[in-house]
Amino acid sequence: MTKQQVSIFWFRRDLRLEDNVALYHALQSEHPVIPVFIFDTDILNSLPKNDARVGFIHETLQKINSQLNVIGSSLLIKKGTAIEVWKSLFDEFSISAVFFNKDYEPYAIKRDLAIAALAKANNAVCFSFKDQVVFEELEITKPDGLAYTIYTPYKNKWLEKFKFMAPLQEYVTLNYLSNFHKNNFDFLTLQQIGFEESNIKVVPHNLTQISNYHETRDFPAIDSTSYLSPHLRFGTVSIRKLVNWAVNKNAVFLSELIWREFFMQILFSFPKVVTHNFKSAYDGIQWRNNEEDFKRWCTGTTGYLMVDAGMRQLNETGYMHNRVRMVVASFLCKHLLINWQWGEAYFAEKLLDYDLSANVGNWQWAAGTGCDAAPYFRVFNPDIQLKKFDEKGIYIRQWIPEFDLGYGQPMIDHAFARDRAVAAYKAGILK
Repeated sequence: MTKQQVSIFWFRRDLRLEDNVALYHALQSEHPVIPVFIFDTDILNSLPKNDARVGFIHETLQKINSQLNVIGSSLLIKKGTAIEVWKSLFDEFSISAVFFNKDYEPYAIKRDLAIAALAKANNAVCFSFKDQVVFEELEITKPDGLAYTIYTPYKNKWLEKFKFMAPLQEYVTLNYLSNFHKNNFDFLTLQQIGFEESNIKVVPHNLTQISNYHETRDFPAIDSTSYLSPHLRFGTVSIRKLVNWAVNKNAVFLSELIWREFFMQILFSFPKVVTHNFKSAYDGIQWRNNEEDFKRWCTGTTGYLMVDAGMRQLNETGYMHNRVRMVVASFLCKHLLINWQWGEAYFAEKLLDYDLSANVGNWQWAAGTGCDAAPYFRVFNPDIQLKKFDEKGIYIRQWIPEFDLGYGQPMIDHAFARDRAVAAYKAGILK
């Protein structure tokens, strides 16, 4: 008996039905669409069994599945390596076309090339689309066609090009939901995937909290952030909707969205930044990499209030305020002379909004080794940062309840640490 021909839409970093570019095109293909999500063991095997991000993905997929159930369809959940799962899909279904949105990380690029080759070998056509960014890869370049490595000219070019596109087109997928394949696939539980519930949860995003973003964003005690970052990371919100909103509401918030795309372009153009300094002149720095010092930083017991509050917030919630992220990152690299890669790896393990390009970009910025980075002799003073941005100690008391009982002494003197860092950087910079 001849199998029914189908198209496959592959969910990845775009966990929503509305305003989803590849899904929009898939639903207008000539065959019914089976939506698929793969819990990729090449990624999962390195994660703890109670990883909150896996729980959030699973919860989001359940919501999508419920939406699909209303129209007589469902989401096909698979677990395994991407290539093995796709081999099984081609065995199980007569697939004429595969649709997915692009991902620009090194692992994803390699994976998608392999899947495209597999599709071709099975006489299926692969279609990939730009969805998680406004401008991708090398759409924003210098006049010579090379990637920008300085943020401000990149931003100016981004805004200049955006003017001719505003408002951004949003893709009304909801008009075509009847084109989903009619099915009733079993939905795998979190336990069947090999994970368990986490006590840490992703907070719903809230745009109304950022109307005064430009005035309040540096003060961690003021709950004025949008909590959008995990939702952007996993695509539960559309970047086009956000940019169309931000361009009329808050220019500073829009700049943060542009930073996100700048770091994505850096990662795409210079993939070495994942494991190496962007500025190779800094390769000669002799890091101390003291494991006991690192442990105190991780656990929020350095004796510096803003550093400790930030690390405790991260460990307990998976979030950390952006101003505080800069302080704790500078402290690790400059005060403790610990390689930024140690901090980047710890954030990758803990952050709900972990995004490779932004995490690497921001850590190298703090360390002074990245593109458009702070100069090496710039060393944040955690006490001055505390006085400027949490003078009444509201944020500190939230995460360090023992503060008023008398807090411990700093593990290292700031002036000594600053002088040591500047000397180490100066001696380590390759001429």
